[in-house]
Amino acid sequence: MIVVTTPTGSIGHQALEHVIRAGAPVRVVARDPSRLPAEVHEHAEVVKGATNDPAALSEALTGADTVLWVMPPDPRAASIHAHVMDFTRPLCDAIAAQGVRRVVAVSSLGRTVARNAGQISAVFAMDSLIESTGVHYRSLAMPGFMENTLRQLEPIRSQGLFFGTLPPGRSAPTVATRDIAAVAARLLLDPEWTGQESVAVPGPEDLSSDDMARIMTEELGRPVAYRQISDEDLVASMTAHGMTRAWAQGIADMSAAVDAGLYDAEPYPDRATTTPTTFRQWCRDVLRPALGA
Repeated sequence: MIVVTTPTGSIGHQALEHVIRAGAPVRVVARDPSRLPAEVHEHAEVVKGATNDPAALSEALTGADTVLWVMPPDPRAASIHAHVMDFTRPLCDAIAAQGVRRVVAVSSLGRTVARNAGQISAVFAMDSLIESTGVHYRSLAMPGFMENTLRQLEPIRSQGLFFGTLPPGRSAPTVATRDIAAVAARLLLDPEWTGQESVAVPGPEDLSSDDMARIMTEELGRPVAYRQISDEDLVASMTAHGMTRAWAQGIADMSAAVDAGLYDAEPYPDRATTTPTTFRQWCRDVLRPALGA
């Protein structure tokens, strides 16, 4: 039995589609099962509950061999570290109690070098806590998601602008969530792997924000430019939209860590084979339809 958490999330739902198509027995944990498509209700067992609910996790992991663990964000959390640990401890208890053999989890690149990296530092603490159970573990190590661009649909549409704190010429990797989901599904469906390792899921290329603006301009048929803003302006904007200062500062700290070389610590061979979706292709398949372009 495979268990998929966050089955309505951007990674969880796509990994679940792969598992269902493969015909593997699968169970999902969903806070609101009514949001699940009919196909999931038809082909998967559904456990109602949150993934920090010990009772729901115990039920979901009973008889399970492999789990896909995706940490749900909480922009209203007063503490990033406490939020991550409050979700991870019940998972670790359920792993031990139910004898789960394998866990695949969404983490980040840069584990060996991260310092004061906001949410990324917290997710590395999650990795360590899960590993302490002795479970066979694959930590999916990835950069920022291409889908993060969707948070800026309105300024792209109305102003032809998107914003960030990285210098405009600073190149960094990005990855499409569909590529993450495909790597996760391959691991979920493979009953042979053992041990504890990180698996790089880096995306096919490094691009600067100016590179991304150029590609969006070409693919959308309208001018798009990047504008760098300060950490202070980023935090002020996010808190004005209801995010806690701790969560907003964590996002600014993540960006600063990327600029300081978080994703530059090692080469990623065969990255275009492992994670083939380019930003240009993603713009065609996802961004352009989202904008109605």
